[in-house]
Amino acid sequence: MDAIREKLTEIEKQYNSINEKLMSEEIVSDPAALTKLSKEQARLKQSVDAWEKLRSLDERIAQADELLREDDPELKEMASLEKEECEPAREELLEHIQHLLIPRDPDDDHDVIMEIRGGAGGDEGNIFAGDLYRMYTKYAESKGWKVSVMEANVSEAGGFSQIIFSVKGNDVYHDLKFESGVHRVQRVPKTEAQGRIHTSTATVLCQPEAEAADIEIDPKDLTIETHRASGAGGQHINKTDSAVRIVHLPTGITVNCQEGRSQIENRETAMRLIRARVYEEYKRRREEEEGKIRRSKIGTGDRSEKIRTYNYPQNRVTDHRISLTITQLDRIMEGKLDAVIDGLLKEEEKKKLEEAQL
Repeated sequence: MDAIREKLTEIEKQYNSINEKLMSEEIVSDPAALTKLSKEQARLKQSVDAWEKLRSLDERIAQADELLREDDPELKEMASLEKEECEPAREELLEHIQHLLIPRDPDDDHDVIMEIRGGAGGDEGNIFAGDLYRMYTKYAESKGWKVSVMEANVSEAGGFSQIIFSVKGNDVYHDLKFESGVHRVQRVPKTEAQGRIHTSTATVLCQPEAEAADIEIDPKDLTIETHRASGAGGQHINKTDSAVRIVHLPTGITVNCQEGRSQIENRETAMRLIRARVYEEYKRRREEEEGKIRRSKIGTGDRSEKIRTYNYPQNRVTDHRISLTITQLDRIMEGKLDAVIDGLLKEEEKKKLEEAQL
């Protein structure tokens, strides 16, 4: 357990260093840096508090061991009782600390940009995409997060052929990072006259929203074009070049935004999308190069991976990656996602503990 104490000592030094920086004029006058350091300080505080408790217990046990070497029977009895109280508490605390020291995904405290697309099943796939968007919106409301639609292509039959939205709040990516992949629905569509069950899909992509400090994109690497928006929309549609298309040349990533009321608004949205997607792409390449497609990952996070089935006739949801089945589909579609997300986070923690071998 010496390795744990060494790690806690490092964390305490880091925590104290952050405290000093937070009092400097340079950081106080930089809101972005202040927010980032404050979040890091809050994250480390649990480990620092646990380290203080551990040192206190170590000291009490060491003092009890000294008293046990005395000749006085009363002192020995007191020392024995002290050890009986402190040793189990220390074991329990060490187990808690092991969990605190699990390597944290640096993106966990980021906001996210989510994209949902109707997949197989035509209109029914688009309707299901709308159901998923509502589910995530309800979940976000329960967490006190803010949801903002960035782009939306409404389907005539209902739902969306595509919807892109941001979710802002505390530890958003931490909770939603496992949602990327193919979501499959089994139910009787409203348009089905024979009452037959159909299988349709929608795909979800969840990416951390990258800030300017997270990734620097050279303007020379971008081509930015404006064009007239097409499709349903306000009076500005097809009258002004308000739509914006941005291509990131090194990766070939392209985004097109036209839902905003002005070219400036669409450009801002497009830049947020480009930043998030380029950030994620460079992260993926870096992991591949360093061989860090870790065992602790739950699934690949790939858009093509089937991750979950929503079976309406049996009121059942199954997450295939962790073999979790819950017969409360009605509650889950109302945003009560905690049981599914907690299951995924516990599996990630278990795998990381095995990997860390603390």
